[in-house]
Amino acid sequence: MNPADHAVTWIKVERPTFDLVGVLVSSFEITGFLLAAAVGLGGLLGLSLIYHRRRSGSPPLDAVSLRLH
Repeated sequence: MNPADHAVTWIKVERPTFDLVGVLVSSFEITGFLLAAAVGLGGLLGLSLIYHRRRSGSPPLDAVSLRLH
């Protein structure tokens, strides 16, 4: 085999750089989204529990209370 038969093509590629600001901003965006989702779901759960307990009339511990006076 002749070495001239195998052509080598070189492509200039820029040196990779680390974008610290981009990583921090994207992590804060993800954290903010998760925080908002957790607060929203927790608020909905809390409101639903308050609504159901007010509708039932008696506190849930009355059924198992020993009524010690």
